[in-house]
Amino acid sequence: MSNEEDDDLILSELPDDELVPQMHDDLYDGMADEIAEGVDILLERGWEPYDVLTKALVEGMRIVGIDFRDGILFVPEVLLAAGAMKRGMAILKPLLVDSGAPQLGKLVIGTVKGDIHDIGKNLVAMMMEGAGFEVVDLGINNPVESYLEALDKENADILGMSALLTTTMPYMKVVIDTMKEQGIRDDYIVLVGGAPLNEEFGKAIGADSYCRDAAVAVETAKEYMARKHNQL
Repeated sequence: MSNEEDDDLILSELPDDELVPQMHDDLYDGMADEIAEGVDILLERGWEPYDVLTKALVEGMRIVGIDFRDGILFVPEVLLAAGAMKRGMAILKPLLVDSGAPQLGKLVIGTVKGDIHDIGKNLVAMMMEGAGFEVVDLGINNPVESYLEALDKENADILGMSALLTTTMPYMKVVIDTMKEQGIRDDYIVLVGGAPLNEEFGKAIGADSYCRDAAVAVETAKEYMARKHNQL
């Protein structure tokens, strides 16, 4: 097929079994308009919103996540893919709510007090949303009160904290210690991440897991939620 023909690919003419892989490719390439169009086409063909989410979008982001983990894709490309995913999610979200589709769990995430870095956190938030979690993003510079208030108000399952400075890392311990004092530490899964952190630090402050990147964060969150559901 020549490039010219390739450029003229008409999504609506593709059968489902070709359209879905094409959407994975478009997501990989960060093509938001094509993703929105693909979502609309599948819905028009009678697909359940949850199936569009899982088979077209989440599966596409899973491939992106693997290549990000393996160093084939880098942060800018992943942010583009996540942006395209968001466009598709914007169409699906109201439909998913109406259909009562299962959510994997609810995550409250934010960068800690004193720290204004957010690219890594944003990436985790987008990838989590892409995997089917509901995400409440508190932004940057969060004191302990912001986290605890949001966890309670949102009835969340997971707390995600991010830091990029060695000087702000210890604040994560402040948050976890406060949770212990209030007797709520065991009610939540606490995941921490950021460039200066490591596994030892995560253990030392009492987090459930340290996640070195967004792909690991998604996998870890899924594992914890699966365990949690098995205990219920």
